[in-house]
Amino acid sequence: MVLAVLGGGLLVLGLVAVATGILPAADAAALGGRIAPVLGFVVAITIVAAIAAEAGLFDRLAATAARVARGRGALLWLLVVVVAVASTVFLSLDTTAVLLTPVVVTLARRVGLSPIPFALTTVWLANTGSLLLPVSNLTNLLAESDPAFGSAYIARSWLPATIAVLVPVAILAVVSRKALAHRYEPPAPDPVADPVLFRVAAVVVALLVPALAIGDPVLHVPVWVPATIAAAVLVVVAAVRKPSALSLHLLPVPLVLFVCGLFLAVTALGRLGLTEALTAAAGTGEGPLALLRLAGVGTVAANLADNLPAYLALEPVAGSEHRLLALLVAVNAGPLITPWASLATLLWHARLRAADVEISWWRFAGLGLIAAPLTVGLATLSLLLV
Repeated sequence: MVLAVLGGGLLVLGLVAVATGILPAADAAALGGRIAPVLGFVVAITIVAAIAAEAGLFDRLAATAARVARGRGALLWLLVVVVAVASTVFLSLDTTAVLLTPVVVTLARRVGLSPIPFALTTVWLANTGSLLLPVSNLTNLLAESDPAFGSAYIARSWLPATIAVLVPVAILAVVSRKALAHRYEPPAPDPVADPVLFRVAAVVVALLVPALAIGDPVLHVPVWVPATIAAAVLVVVAAVRKPSALSLHLLPVPLVLFVCGLFLAVTALGRLGLTEALTAAAGTGEGPLALLRLAGVGTVAANLADNLPAYLALEPVAGSEHRLLALLVAVNAGPLITPWASLATLLWHARLRAADVEISWWRFAGLGLIAAPLTVGLATLSLLLV
């Protein structure tokens, strides 16, 4: 409800900016063209996750993971780390936030562990693990298309991407060591209520994962296309097998309102002097201090106004390949402090609410204030080595 009110307010402010000419209608339309595919993917993947959960798919995956870890909490957590990184790298951070979050929450509950360390691991790695490939994050795709960027993306991103994973994993291992130092009895899988719906959901998700991984970078098919097809198939099957699973609550309306309003408002602020202020704050140059300065501004901007608007606002300030990479490090690995710092975090929180998991935003922000500067700083400095 709060997100919907905030989103509605921001949307009204953005529309006022368009009506008064502060934000030209042509610029607003161009902005809509850029964010429409993102929102289409978010809506579709949210529907897929919700119906798959109703089908019992996540419960079965959680039980399987618990058996693989053989009753050791720390090993189970490391398994989640590996899956979260792989999912983020090949499928995008938003996919990890939506599809993996219900799995790890169910997993922790089934073995009697707190879901918080597993949930934090998922959202942190969804953000910090999104540097390696262009498909991992929309900001990477935007940067890759920038004339200032070269063609060998992975050759330049692999080292900061590796550091951006290792640093938060080390922090989480220390913070959560007591919660994870437990053994458990691997649970037996529960019987599936509707085998037909379960099998269809399993097949759809199994096909969707590689489709998202290769669709955009290899086949040049936008990720919203396979996600929408998957959502449509599951909606049709659920309408026949389990109509109670379908409701308007499947649609992330508050989230869509918030994102639309946020993008309009931030873009309008750019016309009122925000871009000039960011340019002055970010400075110039490619030395260690210059890159850290740009990354610091990008991290603050991402946590204040979401990482994608922050990237769009600071993109003109970069101007070179190394500075673009420093900006990417900031807006990908830095959004660990505020709940709205990235769309992935918002999607993650929506999944937690759906699973009745409460998280302290004060603790989230406090840990983020430790992790974000360390991760962004070390990953940015590593750019000088590639």
